[in-house]
Amino acid sequence: MRNGGFCMGGDLIITGGVPLNGTVRIPAAKNSVLPLLAASLLCSGTVRLLNVPHLADVDTSLALLQGAGCTARWQGGDITVHGTPATCRLAPQAAEKMRASILFCAPLLARLGRVETVLPGGCRIGARPVDLHLWGLAQMGVHCREEGTRLILTAPAGLHGADITLGFPSVGATETLLLAAACAQGETVLRGAAREPEISDLAAFVNRCGGCVQGAGSSTIRVQGRRVLYGCSFVPMADRIVASTLACACAAAGGRVELTGFAPDTCAPLLEILAQMGCAVETGPEGAAITRQNALHGAGRVFTGVYPALATDAAPLLAAAMLTAQSGSSIEDVVFERRFACAEGFAALGGDVQVQGRTLHIRPVRRLLGAKAAAPDLRGGAALAVAALAAKGRSRITQTGHIRRGYAGFTQMLAQLGAQIEQEMP
Repeated sequence: MRNGGFCMGGDLIITGGVPLNGTVRIPAAKNSVLPLLAASLLCSGTVRLLNVPHLADVDTSLALLQGAGCTARWQGGDITVHGTPATCRLAPQAAEKMRASILFCAPLLARLGRVETVLPGGCRIGARPVDLHLWGLAQMGVHCREEGTRLILTAPAGLHGADITLGFPSVGATETLLLAAACAQGETVLRGAAREPEISDLAAFVNRCGGCVQGAGSSTIRVQGRRVLYGCSFVPMADRIVASTLACACAAAGGRVELTGFAPDTCAPLLEILAQMGCAVETGPEGAAITRQNALHGAGRVFTGVYPALATDAAPLLAAAMLTAQSGSSIEDVVFERRFACAEGFAALGGDVQVQGRTLHIRPVRRLLGAKAAAPDLRGGAALAVAALAAKGRSRITQTGHIRRGYAGFTQMLAQLGAQIEQEMP
């Protein structure tokens, strides 16, 4: 069921105060899968993405692909996409639901020379303008026209390579321009590019399909355009934000949690902060273990930033773990101005929090108490669940459809670690 742009889900009922113990294998990253699905529009052959988590945003992406005329479907835990896009109009009901819908524009421009869409939606965590995407595309021969909420993009002479310097290392803009460049005529040099590992994953996919992308993971990416890309089978990278969520859950509730199947260096800043707060953190080439037995210390002043700094998506999760620390902490998010909409829910659980501008201030409290709180957005909703795991008594988290946009089997994942959590049927 859909309502207000997010999937409906039953309330989460969490009885806190139970330490977490066990092992979880980290699933594929939502923030990698969505650009990969957009990239499949560039491919003349069949694309198969393996071991994809069943998320609301993934289903929305499949609706966009199907609306464009491609065959896109689940096959067990994998997704296959094939067929040539036949229409330049992105399904508005799907496009308006998530921010990542903008990523589907560049491949359609490359294949059809035109795309019509609506301004993308997603979580209300602040301004997320697409201006940088559109400015970069304009350097590559794209004409843009807005009609209310409609966005019409055309490339009358096709896409051509360009030397582009981004004023801010936007992940989304970097992905959009990489996708545009993959099948553009000539070479594109993208300077000031974002360095996130999901971009390296996208570049690896494009190269696997016959493209030529160099420098992904650095601030300068070079792309040699190709007339056509082919299909491939591809395993998306593991989700560093899911790993961060479970690490923070262990820090909040106590216990020992082993996380396997991911590269711990992708969330190194968060793990370092948890260690500073009193958790024992062990890392290896394909996983990490987090142990929290004693009381947590505050972390002082913490800042998010572009990769490799602390991820903005991890900020509310880390804040949830800080709520019961014995000394104060503050987190400033430099990316989104409304990242801490979850503060109201923290306060309902007994947290001593205050939002000033982009900064969340956290003062120590003796304990959290179970309460009712509404998930304001994807990561804020997960953060409230993390805080509830540390609270004494029973909590109810509502509007959980937000959480389903980014976590597959969220309840089951925590339950297998021993959390007292269940989800009511909607």
